[in-house]
Amino acid sequence: MGRVGASPTLAASPQAVPAETEAVARDEAQDVPWVTIVWDDPVNLMHYVTFIFQKLFGYSKAKATELMMQVHSEGKAVVSSGERDKMENDVRRLHAAGLWATMQQDK
Repeated sequence: MGRVGASPTLAASPQAVPAETEAVARDEAQDVPWVTIVWDDPVNLMHYVTFIFQKLFGYSKAKATELMMQVHSEGKAVVSSGERDKMENDVRRLHAAGLWATMQQDK
């Protein structure tokens, strides 16, 4: 107990520790890059998907073909990575081109 009239000591409240831990975890989570994933679909032709990868991401024909083949054979491929805002934009552009795309935080 403190003396009467003495200024109270500042002790860490139980709520302060989790909030600080949460803030650190949130900051670390923001450092983890996001990825854009293109999924296989029964609609788009392989050469069209290759063309879209070249047009939207500037990939060479060889790289775009490699990613398209990964989508075709494995069912999905990561086509871009970076900050969340950029990945949201990439997903929008892929949707506009008629491709099935999602984004998630990389592990």
